[in-house]
Amino acid sequence: MQKNNPKVLNAWAMYDWANSVHSLTITSAIFPIYFPAAAVMMPSKSTKLDFLGLQLENTVVYSYAVSIGFLLLAFSVPFTSAISDFTGKKKAFLKLYCYLGSLSCMLLYFFEEGRYYLGTFAFLFSIVGWGGSIVFYNSYLPEIATEDRFDNLSAKGFSLGYIGSVILLLQNLTMVLKPEWYGGITSGQASRISFLSVGIWWIIFAQIPFSILPETKKEKKKEGGWIFNGFRELKKVFHELQGLEFTKKFLLAFFFYNMAAQTVMYLGALFGSEELHLPDDALIITILLIQLVAIPGAYLFAKISKKIGNTASISWIVVIWIVICIAAYFVYTKNQFFLLATGIGFVMGGIQSLSRSTYAKLIPEDTHDTASYFSFYDVCDRLSTVIGTFMFGLVNQLTGSMRISVLVLSVIFLIGYILIKRIPSKNIY
Repeated sequence: MQKNNPKVLNAWAMYDWANSVHSLTITSAIFPIYFPAAAVMMPSKSTKLDFLGLQLENTVVYSYAVSIGFLLLAFSVPFTSAISDFTGKKKAFLKLYCYLGSLSCMLLYFFEEGRYYLGTFAFLFSIVGWGGSIVFYNSYLPEIATEDRFDNLSAKGFSLGYIGSVILLLQNLTMVLKPEWYGGITSGQASRISFLSVGIWWIIFAQIPFSILPETKKEKKKEGGWIFNGFRELKKVFHELQGLEFTKKFLLAFFFYNMAAQTVMYLGALFGSEELHLPDDALIITILLIQLVAIPGAYLFAKISKKIGNTASISWIVVIWIVICIAAYFVYTKNQFFLLATGIGFVMGGIQSLSRSTYAKLIPEDTHDTASYFSFYDVCDRLSTVIGTFMFGLVNQLTGSMRISVLVLSVIFLIGYILIKRIPSKNIY
């Protein structure tokens, strides 16, 4: 496969443009606000739901849907990625997860008041589709580009994702906040149309990478079937990882600093609403601000990595994250929160794009099992997110203060910093 083909590199980056609308509209901005309003028992409109035989608050059901979605990813993706490496069907699995996620988003159009089973499971499977497709998408990086292109290409992908998701979110927000501009539809109808638009956007723009990204060719062994050989492929990559000292060290460091970073990203808006009592419009402005500031952050740290190396750059990003978490403890006003969000966005772009490109550099050169390798990266990502968000909630429950929870995150970042400093940058550049 010829590397550094501009057409292929641009097509690859466009998948970030296609799928990132899910992260912003579904995961962060509109759906979390819509779910509690629509997930109610009818006709009483009680927020306590009869869900699978359990009596649960609608907010608890939402939280469990997120956790279960990530757990399904953590346990299923390693096997599907191993099967794709064995069969050479990487693009087919990328399409499978993409269509699962985008069609699930479209199903949310039918999530009206009281239809909380449909809303919960469509949301859950949209997470599985989004997260699963990301693994196969990321695994193309070392196959289509040379190592010197990883940092900038990764930053380009994330930047296109930030821009595309903001464009669609702004369009959807005009419907939600100004429904009279659209023939007097209700805010609920506007929200459901926005979920539909995410699925349509995702499918349409995904056709660009689908049509241009190369098929992965792999010689198949004759004995055994897909599943048997999928397990064997996974076992082989796992044993290979045991002999890659710096790759193992990086995954451990990534597990900790990503745990804290993802918790801030997913629960930062909750901190603003519950601790600072900010209105919804201020929270949405915060989310948009984070996305826009992340773009220069991704490119800046890609440039810095060329001078000092990847892990040294990540260690400086983690230091900034620690300062942000400590500063959050002392934030009490809206303007202070906006300033904090600016800092979060700046380092969010850097830590996401550099983590992906750093791991790509740590995969043995010319390996054929890139999807299986990236599945281990994804498992660290998803499990650390589940543990981080659970820990944040547990500390909040025990102490009654999200501020204490944020301070705990600074300690987790510190552990990640200590671990990432054990990896010399020169060994991966």
